[in-house]
Amino acid sequence: MTSQSQHFSEMMGQDNVRTPYVDYNAWFSRQDTARLSRKAQEAEAFFRRTGITFNVYGQADAEERLIPFDLVPRILTSAEWAKLSRGIDQRVRAVNAFLHDIYNRQEILRAGVVPIELIQNNDAFLPQMIGFTPPGDVYTHIVGTDIVCTGEGEFFVLEDNARTPSGVSYMLENRETMLQMFPELFSKIKVQPVSDYPKNLRRSLAACAPSSCEGRPTVAVLTPGIHNSAYYEHSFLADQMGVELVEGHDLRIVDGRIAMRTTQGHKVIDVIYRRIDDDFLDPLTFNPDSLLGVPGIMDVYRAGNITIANAPGTGVADDKAIYSYMPDIVEFYTGERAILKNVETYRCSEADSLKYVLDNLADLVVKEVHGSGGYGMLVGPAASKQELADFAAKLKARPSNYIAQPTLSLSTVPIFTDAGLAPRHVDLRPFALVSPEGVNITPGGLTRVALKEGSLVVNSSQGGGTKDTWVLED
Repeated sequence: MTSQSQHFSEMMGQDNVRTPYVDYNAWFSRQDTARLSRKAQEAEAFFRRTGITFNVYGQADAEERLIPFDLVPRILTSAEWAKLSRGIDQRVRAVNAFLHDIYNRQEILRAGVVPIELIQNNDAFLPQMIGFTPPGDVYTHIVGTDIVCTGEGEFFVLEDNARTPSGVSYMLENRETMLQMFPELFSKIKVQPVSDYPKNLRRSLAACAPSSCEGRPTVAVLTPGIHNSAYYEHSFLADQMGVELVEGHDLRIVDGRIAMRTTQGHKVIDVIYRRIDDDFLDPLTFNPDSLLGVPGIMDVYRAGNITIANAPGTGVADDKAIYSYMPDIVEFYTGERAILKNVETYRCSEADSLKYVLDNLADLVVKEVHGSGGYGMLVGPAASKQELADFAAKLKARPSNYIAQPTLSLSTVPIFTDAGLAPRHVDLRPFALVSPEGVNITPGGLTRVALKEGSLVVNSSQGGGTKDTWVLED
């Protein structure tokens, strides 16, 4: 694998510190290392006290874990952010148009831009959504777009998280932690705020209320419960928005509306920000064994009496095989070339692509079409001969289950270690809110960092950490 010194460093240029980091570097060079080490320990203690943890499924030691926080921020200029936000806005609008189309007129399929079998054979495509348009014509109310940088101004989209993107609580808590630990930094360096995200989230959700809503919309967050890996985030967002956190057993249908149990009786809900998967949403429509959802909620939804965010069936848009068509999807619906590039993608369902992937497995990253969290993937350059052979067998057995991509030369941002600053690979997940009023993108997002030297896997479930992301003011 290429040594990290050959990767683009977002902090250090060829001969000097890059522009966005000049003021931070001047501050950092005056700091006492022992003080910074104490601050790092304080941050960990704060996260532990606050309960900012996650669960790792499928492991014997699946206890709650702390996501490591690194105190060196990732810094973007306002110009870099302007390009990113334009590209995200364009992409999010295209995703919503695509979802509306495939559940209604299916013009993109008739035009042959996207193969019909990718929709027909897709588990995330829900026939129950055909012919139905959600309130406000919004399918993906909250989108987390994973982006990587490979060079100066060179950004690529890794994937579109259009179902229930997580991580925004870490974006907010990382900033709050930095403000508490280093208030003097924020007086010297003008950073665009992220603290209004919960207010914007509530406003955006309320703007998508169904026509049956009377008065101020009532919003609630639907969680699977305390054993879910992202439960902290569910409760955090409900608290920050000032709305109720509910579980399926708290809800029932009253006069054709969804109502939640309160001490004053049942209260009608207009918008549900659901954090449970489609399959568990309604046992009468999907998985009959589900105890997490609300029996009959899909009937209420299709009758136009509740808004579900994100809409059921949005997962078809972040399928990794569909991802490979995103530049064409963007152009089909916007009439413009995609501002943000896709990573070159080989669809293993195609014979020529499969042959190429098998012949070059040691140089590629291979992912499951429906995979997430860094699971079920192969990083060819880091794999052993046995791992490559085992994965080749998987590919031959189920080629349509995989896509492959070249190993990108991901940018690095320094992390703070006992030995000083050390480069590590990062990605970025900005969060976009979509409503009939438009697209609102919080400046920055969640930077995830691969804490192991040389690793390209940034997921918290695979040992990654997080950083505060700064977008500088003009």
